[in-house]
Amino acid sequence: MNKARKKLLGGVIVVSLSCWAQQQGALAETLESALVKAYGGNPTLNAQRALLRATDENVPRAKSGYRPRVSATGDVGASTVTSRGTPGGTGSEDFLPRGAGVTLNQNIFDGFRTSNSVRAAESQVFGQREVLRNNEQNTLLDGVTAYMNVLRDTATLNLQRNNVEVLQEQLRQTQDRFNVGEVTRTDVAQAEARLAGARSQESLAQANLKSSLARYRQVIGVEPKQLAPGRSIEKALPKTLPAAIEVSQAEHPAIHAALHGVDAAEIQVKVVEGELYPSLGLQASAAQRYDVQTPGDERTSASIVAQLTIPIYEGGEVYARTRQAKETAGQRRLEVDVTRDQVRAAVVSAWGALEAAKAQITAAQAQVEANEIALNGVREEAKVGQRTTLDVLNAQQELLNSRVSLISAQRDRVVNSYQLLAAVGRLSARTLALKVEEYDSKRHFEQVKDKWFGLQTPDGR
Repeated sequence: MNKARKKLLGGVIVVSLSCWAQQQGALAETLESALVKAYGGNPTLNAQRALLRATDENVPRAKSGYRPRVSATGDVGASTVTSRGTPGGTGSEDFLPRGAGVTLNQNIFDGFRTSNSVRAAESQVFGQREVLRNNEQNTLLDGVTAYMNVLRDTATLNLQRNNVEVLQEQLRQTQDRFNVGEVTRTDVAQAEARLAGARSQESLAQANLKSSLARYRQVIGVEPKQLAPGRSIEKALPKTLPAAIEVSQAEHPAIHAALHGVDAAEIQVKVVEGELYPSLGLQASAAQRYDVQTPGDERTSASIVAQLTIPIYEGGEVYARTRQAKETAGQRRLEVDVTRDQVRAAVVSAWGALEAAKAQITAAQAQVEANEIALNGVREEAKVGQRTTLDVLNAQQELLNSRVSLISAQRDRVVNSYQLLAAVGRLSARTLALKVEEYDSKRHFEQVKDKWFGLQTPDGR
């Protein structure tokens, strides 16, 4: 295997993909720096982080069941009492009844509903963290795909433009030979047709590049300018397919999210069942009243009451919701199996695609080398009349197709390596050693889980 072939198998996008960047000057953007931008600024990913922070608030909401609920009331009014036929004659009294009071309700026992609700809320938070981790994987993979698509489409457009220039020269030479009677009008028409087709392919390549540029802007957040070649990350991958499957089943965030969903669903069964248990609460109140019966009188009252509630029959509604919660828990357990199968299939598919891309690079490189030799030979033979213009055009097209195939295979190898890393559940800023502050999904949770009051979020909103 020659040195050029070994370089290709190293997973590097070769000169054909980076020529555009080199023409623009120094390389200003690498794949890693683009992923840093996507990790920090992608709006879809930031929206998922906000969703996780919102989910964190379910824990203090559930814990509120342990805490007292205090309310204050106040009232004021006016009344007049008119008396007739009394020994004192007719008279009236004006009252200004008013008062204020405070009431405290404290849960003592609620059939373990509060404790189970807290556990369910925590499971939801853990599950949402895994969903966020999966979204981070998807965002990074989208960033890699967008980056490599721009490189591929840029190189393809350069090839198509070069092909147009070559065919223009081929048409000029064919017309010259036609003018001196060496070829027929058919040869000129064939050259003209190929040139028209090449211009069409150039327009298509330009449209594809514009689409890739727009997608890059959407995912990365900036316009691509000068992109360095991308490399595959096969060193970070498991060495064998069975090892990759085993890692994915143990580490993939989608599986962990599904498992936390099972925990939350099973706890929810206990929450609903708790409604059938007795509940015990304490209510304390104090009030101050003025002008209740006579002007100027004042009354103070206070009470503390313990209340025990024993449900006897709820019309079957609680029983139905309990059965419903059990069926939901069963559904979540089945969804874990579905997710495991989906992850396994994704690993197998990504592994096969990566292996195919490697083989395609080797084959495409050999095809390019052979087509270059063939084109040079056909051109020389055409000069002495042993080949027709159509033979030259066909050889030129074969070489172009093989070069485009090589570029696509090189792009596929890089993207598929990241795809496989995502399929096993290890595509992250830490794995890629990105120079970015990793988002701490636990920080907000620790800030709010025990908050008793406060309207501002931890970041001051």
